[in-house]
Amino acid sequence: MAQRRKRLLSIDAVLDASLASIDATGRLAMADLAERLGVSASSIYHHVSGRAAIIEALRERLVAVIEPPPMDGSDWGEQISRWMVGYRRALAEHPNLIPLLTAQTMTDGSGLLAYEQVAAVLRHAGVPIGEVVLWISVLDAYALGSALDLAAPDDVWRFDRDDLPVLAEAIGAAPVGRKRADAAFALGLEALVAGLRRRLSSGS
Repeated sequence: MAQRRKRLLSIDAVLDASLASIDATGRLAMADLAERLGVSASSIYHHVSGRAAIIEALRERLVAVIEPPPMDGSDWGEQISRWMVGYRRALAEHPNLIPLLTAQTMTDGSGLLAYEQVAAVLRHAGVPIGEVVLWISVLDAYALGSALDLAAPDDVWRFDRDDLPVLAEAIGAAPVGRKRADAAFALGLEALVAGLRRRLSSGS
């Protein structure tokens, strides 16, 4: 049986098992991965060079389902907003993957090409070259944080005290769970794009 499973081992099988392990435990260890696959750890290295390569391959999988900003001359704010919606949605499918992706340097070609398109949209909008990476970092941080917010419990705040009247009233007036997370994301994204528009129009 072990030999048969070894013959069926493929890069896709390795990535599927890696993602399952990350989703379940929040970590990726080669020994755990080998046990999950029912093979020796050494056999995995016939398909990938190691843990970092697996994470980069998972990044490429993630990027593959995110539609990059279209280079079609449409409004740059709409382009960035559509990209951010897809980015957040893809990240939210696997929130435990986020810390692993942010912990290592990006080397995957598809991911870099996607960021090239984002950079081109920002430059076309008038963002100075010295601020392009800064704005990409802002958008990245917002998408990552918003994706993690989707994994939060429905009751983000719960307390039995009477010295927080404004917060208590605000919580009572706000939507709950996924509706709250979606509304917060849309509100923040609108504010980010509007803030960048004002900055560009003022020449700052």
